[in-house]
Amino acid sequence: MTTPDSAAASGSGNYKWIALSNTTVGILMATINSSILLIALPDIFRGIRIDPLAPGNTSYFLWILMGFLLVTAVLVVSLGRVGDMYGRVRMYNLGFAIFTVFSILLAVTWMHGTTAALWIIIMRVGQGVGGAFLYANSSAIITDAFPENERGFALGINGVAAIGGSFLGLLIGGLLAPVEWHLVFLVSVPFGVFGTVWAYLKLKDNGERHPARIDWAGNITFAVGLIAILTGIIYGLQPYGGHTMGWTKPFVLICMFGGLAVLVGFVFIELRSPDPMFRLDLFRRRGFLMGSLTGLLSSLARGGLQFMLIIWLQGIWLPLHGYSFERTPLWAGIYMIPLTVGFLLAGPLAGRLSDRFGARPFATLGLVLMAAAFLLFDVLPIDFNYVAFAAVLLLMGLTMGLFAAPNTSAVMGSLPADGRGAGAGMLNTFQNAASVLSIGVFFTIIALGLASSLPGSMFSGLVGQGVDPTAAHQAADLPPIGSLFAAFLGFNPTQQVLGPDVLNSLPPDRADFLTGHTFFPHLIAGPFGDGLHLAFGFAAAICLLAAALSWLRGPDTARRSAAGGSASQQGSASQEGSVAHEGVGLALADVGDVASLEDGAGGLLRSTAPDTSRGR
Repeated sequence: MTTPDSAAASGSGNYKWIALSNTTVGILMATINSSILLIALPDIFRGIRIDPLAPGNTSYFLWILMGFLLVTAVLVVSLGRVGDMYGRVRMYNLGFAIFTVFSILLAVTWMHGTTAALWIIIMRVGQGVGGAFLYANSSAIITDAFPENERGFALGINGVAAIGGSFLGLLIGGLLAPVEWHLVFLVSVPFGVFGTVWAYLKLKDNGERHPARIDWAGNITFAVGLIAILTGIIYGLQPYGGHTMGWTKPFVLICMFGGLAVLVGFVFIELRSPDPMFRLDLFRRRGFLMGSLTGLLSSLARGGLQFMLIIWLQGIWLPLHGYSFERTPLWAGIYMIPLTVGFLLAGPLAGRLSDRFGARPFATLGLVLMAAAFLLFDVLPIDFNYVAFAAVLLLMGLTMGLFAAPNTSAVMGSLPADGRGAGAGMLNTFQNAASVLSIGVFFTIIALGLASSLPGSMFSGLVGQGVDPTAAHQAADLPPIGSLFAAFLGFNPTQQVLGPDVLNSLPPDRADFLTGHTFFPHLIAGPFGDGLHLAFGFAAAICLLAAALSWLRGPDTARRSAAGGSASQQGSASQEGSVAHEGVGLALADVGDVASLEDGAGGLLRSTAPDTSRGR
């Protein structure tokens, strides 16, 4: 009997590379857009003529920054389940088209002020919907197209695109935004148009399709609960009353606890639904359970890393080394290149090695070394030597690549053919939601560190430069999160905080010093360092916990070896037929998936592989 899985695995040797290249372009485009604004936001806000640091505008800044992540985290499970029901390629193609349309609408932004900010937020949400379609179905399409003994390498390439794109976005944003901020959105359009047409013409729905009813109750409760929690995180980062942050604000508490209660209700709904959107039965597979938990924890540890490194570079290190605040976004992206290089080197190699030796040793070692990299960041001085900083960046990129591809391969390989879309969506939801939570955790830890010492440092520093004590006291009482956002955006907040009247009352040399590129970095360096130590220590501890869970996924070397050897034999036997079927003169060296091997080789894997309920 030939299953859809076996058809995909024993078909043309060309198709698997078409599927990989197209999905890689799609994921690369989506992840570049998820991070490109980190560097481009200062130029965007200048372009639309809005001050992101004004108290009433902080929410615009946060929603533009995090709205894309929020909507992808909310929708990716539902869209993965829909892909299982109606066809993964169909849903993926739709995502490419949606993403492209909203990229065009962002690129033609013509308004200014708060109207422009709202337009960008709404269009970014629409872009996130398209991205969710891409995230939810790309891994499942690759899993359908590749035999198991090549799947880790293929998912490794896709994983490089997923995480590497988030780093490339920093560099691209830094290059394009100073030239013309519209280019930040326009750059996706030609790739989106090409990818949409290419996907429509070339991709084939080879996966198993299981028609079912849409779980409306589950979809609605999941969306409401997760949106409430992530919205609470966004508004918890803003000051409230006399507090540094808004975690005690009634609206935030209602969002957080109300959202948690709705998600508890969602679990009960899913346990009783005949066609659940969230396949809770998949957690019975140890490989899926442990792989999902380690993916969640690794995202929690590193999700806020980019923000902290950008603040460190833009707000402190680059100005101290002579870069003006206006130039720091571009150079921050350039100085973070070693992180991307490390990931690009390790991702495909780790995927290939995990195909041969199993995912557990590589994923676990990657997490242990990631913890070590966080601890090395922790011992670097605030005014570091760049060679040492670049070495730690490279190590961090290598560890991310060492973990990402093997873990994704193990998770996807532990899933039944009819659950790959749902499983991929669940894994992406865990990672995206954890990234938003990580941003909230990192910002909170750093802000608490700033709150303890920045007001006193600012007051004494301003008075020491001749600022009137009353004006200095008012400046020192401003929420420290504003200084953090200023550093993140590459702004020197001193001029805005003091105002023209205070600065004009000072001697010109002192006014120039206060608004120059050394006063604010020296002021914030010590308090920022206090919070940074706590944040890196937290991240290292999370990575070690994830490493322990990764090891508990169980060994999979024997199964991979058996699958690899059998796949080669099956490939040789089916080579002639596949070539005749496709009409191309390409020999297939390795073909076959778990399902095809069970059917074509008389259930070989059922007798040699571990119980699938134990996962991979």
